[in-house]
Amino acid sequence: MKLQQKIEAIKLRRQGKSYKEIRQKITVSKGTLSLWLKDVELTEAQKHRLYYTLKQQNVFRIARKKQRIKKELQIKIVESATEEAKQFIHDPLFLAGLMLYWAEGDKSDASETVKITNSDPNMIKLIMRWFREICKVPEQKFRICLHIHTLHCRKDIEKYWAQITNIPLTQFYKTQIKPTTLKHRRNPLYDGTCAVVICNKNLFRKIKGWKIGFLQNMNIAKK
Repeated sequence: MKLQQKIEAIKLRRQGKSYKEIRQKITVSKGTLSLWLKDVELTEAQKHRLYYTLKQQNVFRIARKKQRIKKELQIKIVESATEEAKQFIHDPLFLAGLMLYWAEGDKSDASETVKITNSDPNMIKLIMRWFREICKVPEQKFRICLHIHTLHCRKDIEKYWAQITNIPLTQFYKTQIKPTTLKHRRNPLYDGTCAVVICNKNLFRKIKGWKIGFLQNMNIAKK
């Protein structure tokens, strides 16, 4: 039986098969296989194939490991935030900011970017306070993007939102000016829309956990 296995193993190795491929067809230990095949010479083409096959397998294995670690971290952050929400449930600022972000914020799992857009300066002031006091976002992490129509465009529009958000103009993206077909200002005091952007995936996941915790506390979470 062993002799037949050895002959088959040598045959497969001469065809350029890897140890893993051979062991899928022959039940034998890797040590025994190494002993049987130590004198089998591979061609350069076979060595090239095995090298890149092994390299691809390693890349795939590392990618899968990173994916698993990332998923575990995501779950841990969401679960921790879910419990944390129960401690903050009576904090008016926590609830106001969470509800505002739930209604107006970006909830795309694809980008996991924390972003909220609104034209109401008071809402922007509220969410900025929430980000600073509840979310503990470092000042350098904030980015501001303004959207305004040509009809309402003013030279001081960026300075206006800089004062509202208390964010320096150096942290503003280029203002997006959209053309309009209107000939007259329907609202001459319109100041465009302000998008507050924070590129922090962990914060995105924490906010998701807070929302789950809030729903559980209200006994309206999905079962």
